[in-house]
Amino acid sequence: MKKVPIIDLAAAEEDVSVLEPLDRACRDHGFFLLSNHGMDKEIEAMWRHSELFFNDPRSEKSKLLRTKEKPLGYYNKELTKRKRDLKEVFDFMGPRNDKSERNQWPDNKPEFKQVMDDFFSAATLVAERTLNLVYRALTKGNIDLSKLPSGDGRTSTVRLNCYPTSDPLEIADRADVANLGDMALHHHTDPGILTLLLQDMIGGLQARSSDDGWIDVPPVEGVIVVNLGDSMQVWTNDVYKSAIHRVLPMKGNARYSTPYFYSPARDAILEPLPLLQTGSPRYTSFTWKEYIQGRIDDNYTDLGEDDIQISRFSIAG
Repeated sequence: MKKVPIIDLAAAEEDVSVLEPLDRACRDHGFFLLSNHGMDKEIEAMWRHSELFFNDPRSEKSKLLRTKEKPLGYYNKELTKRKRDLKEVFDFMGPRNDKSERNQWPDNKPEFKQVMDDFFSAATLVAERTLNLVYRALTKGNIDLSKLPSGDGRTSTVRLNCYPTSDPLEIADRADVANLGDMALHHHTDPGILTLLLQDMIGGLQARSSDDGWIDVPPVEGVIVVNLGDSMQVWTNDVYKSAIHRVLPMKGNARYSTPYFYSPARDAILEPLPLLQTGSPRYTSFTWKEYIQGRIDDNYTDLGEDDIQISRFSIAG
């Protein structure tokens, strides 16, 4: 557990000296746990409605099937590292003030949309606070946080995950898709700034430590798992690590998890930040818009190469 420290959010906001374990973890593998976050009510409701959704028959869930043209909703054929994952997902974005609706919501669950909207709003606030902790850990509190980029709830997403113990596709549906790989979720990094992850008590999540190889990120009641994404690694010029992680196959029971992906603004520039970087820049400039599109495209079709990585924008030498 020392490799994946538990950070009291409220206490850390008052005292930067307690952030040393967070700093060490972010330099090694990019994971830490967050307690005293104030989201217990929204999390409890989310868990209840997530399980109800995935327990619906496939015919009901398929009414919300996502496509390239309609990228939010239900999906059970996602690829990671050109291999099909053993999982089902439901993706949505936050509530909007205008009348447009990007999300798909189940007609047979009248409370579902409000529960998920409430969860999204609460997670956005916690993500903002958590990002400030990460900045303070890196800079030892000696910086004006208003000069650093923040995330944007308008580009952030939530994913409900269900990892079953067997293939979620019927045999007849498997002919035109990639074969299952050897993981429930294959090793990858998240493209955004940071991810807030809720996981049940089943276990199976692993992070890759620079020092110790694959390590478990064990379930702990009442905490949020936080992992850093590619955008943070670029902004810090490789000082903090985008968390490489995977999920082992389930054996006895299905596993449920829910990540909130805290993302940069649509037109945000990803490049080493002068206020955070050490040494010469290791990346050229690129936009969040072009980077995330490369990740989305590879979710649906095997493009013949691994999905886009920040290494594509690295500066040789």
